[in-house]
Amino acid sequence: MPRLKLHSQILLGIVVGIILGLTLGERATLLAPIGKAFIALLKMLIMPLILASIVMGIVSIGDARNLGRLGAKTFVYYLTTTFLATFIGLALVNLLKPGVGISLGTPGPPPTHGSPPSLLSIIMDMIPSNIFRALAQDKVLSTILFSILLGSALNATRERSAPLITLFDAFNEVMMKLTQWIMALAPLGVLALMATTVGKLGLSVFKPLALYMLTVLAGLGIHAILILPLLLTLLGRYSPRRFFQAMLSALATAFSTASSAATLPVTMECLEKEARIPNQVVSFVVPLGATVNMDGTALYEAVAALFIAQAYGVTLTLPQQLTVSLTATLASIGAAAIPGAGLVTMVIVLKAVNLPVEGIGMILAVDRILDMCRTTVNVWGDACGSAIIARLEGLLPSNATKEV
Repeated sequence: MPRLKLHSQILLGIVVGIILGLTLGERATLLAPIGKAFIALLKMLIMPLILASIVMGIVSIGDARNLGRLGAKTFVYYLTTTFLATFIGLALVNLLKPGVGISLGTPGPPPTHGSPPSLLSIIMDMIPSNIFRALAQDKVLSTILFSILLGSALNATRERSAPLITLFDAFNEVMMKLTQWIMALAPLGVLALMATTVGKLGLSVFKPLALYMLTVLAGLGIHAILILPLLLTLLGRYSPRRFFQAMLSALATAFSTASSAATLPVTMECLEKEARIPNQVVSFVVPLGATVNMDGTALYEAVAALFIAQAYGVTLTLPQQLTVSLTATLASIGAAAIPGAGLVTMVIVLKAVNLPVEGIGMILAVDRILDMCRTTVNVWGDACGSAIIARLEGLLPSNATKEV
């Protein structure tokens, strides 16, 4: 009997996990350590993988002018798609009005995650005073900046630094091999994560917020199924069907872990091995996207802000809604690529239009399942961006888009 492909094993793990969660209920939390161990293994790879892959990506790009052009196109893509996502969310929430007439009583207290990061603090946080401390503290933006500078310096001294370039190349290969080994455990890991989540939540918590959830999911669906594939077809000239098949393992991992950061090694492997996107593009676009490109999170925050306004009977004017869109776009850039981070940056969005922060308490019950869905869209947006940027740079192999 032929062995199932990895993405099929992961999807099977998700289905079995849901069934176990519904069957066992709270007892499914006994599987939680397995899920946590799997996420820990993935997170273990993140910082060394970013360092190795970006350094080698910059070295392979060569001329600094090529790097500047690649970076400019990447940021334009990220900002455009994120703003489009918030626009879709605002349009749907105005059409469906999920918060009008809702009766949930007094909202509970918001989550206590400390103060949300300001835009200035995000920029300053990119400059590492100690790269080893930045690596130890999982400061992704700082590591990305250092890696870009290190790769550029290796390019400028290519002849004398050849041994170091060879070392980083070997290090990058080793990290990809480690990723393959850990991904062999993915079906069991996602099974435990899904069983634990469904066992904790059950189905009853979804009923009072069904229309709100439908609005968020409809927005995520439009962005993921229509907008991004359209851009992929027009700009990347890549078959969305073929590309989706190539990214299945990463998307399934993103859904089960609700973490763009934890999914990063899988995303990069799928793009390079399955979608055949060049490493020099993947190693730059994807780690940056996992940190600053949060289409799903921005859309979710825009919908949630207007939902809370409707639930409180507050009517937001068009300028205020545009403020929500812009703030959600900027706040999503500061959202950590970890489960639940969108709730933290939601505070920024609510304060921007003077809405009560306590309204966050209304949506806590269903946030986990929506977090899983928006993380999947975040990863899908990063992946599509890699293919589009590769095509715009003329780096996509002619056989990459062929059906397999």
